[in-house]
Amino acid sequence: MLKKNMPAVRVWAVLAQEVNPPIGIDGLEWMLLTTVAVKHEKDAYERLEWYARRWGIECYHRIIKSGCRVESRQLESARRLCNALAIDMIIAWRIHYLTTLGQETPDVPCTVYFSDSEWKALTTFANKVKEPPDLPPSLNDAVRLLGKLGGHLGRRGDGHPGSEVLWRGMSRLADIEVAYELYTT
Repeated sequence: MLKKNMPAVRVWAVLAQEVNPPIGIDGLEWMLLTTVAVKHEKDAYERLEWYARRWGIECYHRIIKSGCRVESRQLESARRLCNALAIDMIIAWRIHYLTTLGQETPDVPCTVYFSDSEWKALTTFANKVKEPPDLPPSLNDAVRLLGKLGGHLGRRGDGHPGSEVLWRGMSRLADIEVAYELYTT
């Protein structure tokens, strides 16, 4: 029902249907409504690609909101809030990147993400040893160690550590790395 004095909003509909679903299972089908014009097939594909990225964007914003606790900041000026938010956005991007990278490329060396001092501090602390291994662990192993620092139990059915757990782990790792640097230099 349209409310009086409210202008109509023009929308385009994009219907996405799964082609050749597994036998015995109904194919996926969903309708995307958008206010961005869809005039050609390539436009429809582009809108679907945008929508497919939505979950990652929501995860990123949840890290800013929950992990960085941006809403609880009591800053006295917009400038201070913008400065704090700029730092929080970098932290959130880094955590989101690690979460995604750890799931998509678990077998690469952890040095694709962690600095030498980070992975060495992480492995010595988590494994309760004085010397780091000669070679850096895989990204999967490093993410699991970091997850444990953040409270992830790592049981068989627990899956990968999530972004909040990794955020807590990275917070702890920052202090652990400082201590590691002090004791090894």
